[in-house]
Amino acid sequence: MGNEALLEVKKLKKHFSLGKGTVLKAVDDVTFHIKKGETLGIVGESGCGKSTAGRTIIGLYDRTEGDVFYEGKNIHELTGKERFAFQRKMQMIFQDPYASLNPRSTVREIISEPMEVHRLYANKKEQLKRVYQLLEDVGLNRDHANRYPHEFSGGQRQRIGIARALALDPAFIIADEPISALDVSVQAQVVNLLIGLQKKKGLTFLFIAHDLSMVKHISDRIGVMYLGNLVELTASAALYKNPLHPYTQALLSAIPIPDPDIEDNRERIILKGELPSPINPPSGCVFKTRCPLVMDVCSTIKPEWQEVETNHFVACHLYNKSRASHSHHSKTMVSK
Repeated sequence: MGNEALLEVKKLKKHFSLGKGTVLKAVDDVTFHIKKGETLGIVGESGCGKSTAGRTIIGLYDRTEGDVFYEGKNIHELTGKERFAFQRKMQMIFQDPYASLNPRSTVREIISEPMEVHRLYANKKEQLKRVYQLLEDVGLNRDHANRYPHEFSGGQRQRIGIARALALDPAFIIADEPISALDVSVQAQVVNLLIGLQKKKGLTFLFIAHDLSMVKHISDRIGVMYLGNLVELTASAALYKNPLHPYTQALLSAIPIPDPDIEDNRERIILKGELPSPINPPSGCVFKTRCPLVMDVCSTIKPEWQEVETNHFVACHLYNKSRASHSHHSKTMVSK
């Protein structure tokens, strides 16, 4: 891993105290790294902790435990000028383009605000030129600069949000469900825009989503989260071809396949039961209450995060070396 990792997350935990000794374990021991120029997708159901993970990584939330290293420096230990300088390197695109843009500000003011905070330009003329350039980069034009957010569609507002995230010329962007509030017809346009910007500007992305089908198009690798834990992480193609964790298999089985013959003969994996509460997560494996392949060991021992195949990590007792006999059954679950 060494120098090639731009971002390293090690055993990250984010717990919220709800008073009277009650603790919500939103993120509970997450480890991964992201190389410069790649996109790591993080997927999972609502409430699995993926957005909290993103906000803790960028420093909007203080961590409970663990470390986040960016270019070898621990983000949560930066203070003063170092902290201020770091903010230019990592930016966030938020989920809801309706809520994340100030309705009283013009598009020009929204995009130029970060530039003013960081005093990037000596004069307003240079700053405005940069605003126009950013609008063009995201598929809008300079005429849009003097309008207000309510004058735009959801997709256009998200483009404005992307332009604002790019205002400080960051190297790393956390995209927190940037397409979930948009119409399906617009989602692909925004994903293609992000892919184009990545190539043009050499960006590195952490792309958070709950829709596995969209994540495939943008991600080099994908991590699957369940109840505050990463349960699987591997290259995008490998995850679709050979999902190892029963939860990943269930998520993938829910994605429609355009070929009606395959779709009709495919077995859906329906997960029984509700997602447990992060206030009172199950002991042992967090997925045991809904897993179709649950074993006795799952009740008491938390599965280890391990590399089962080259660069394919999973936390599941099916893949413990002593339980290798189970793994074949598991792999064939989806393709029956």
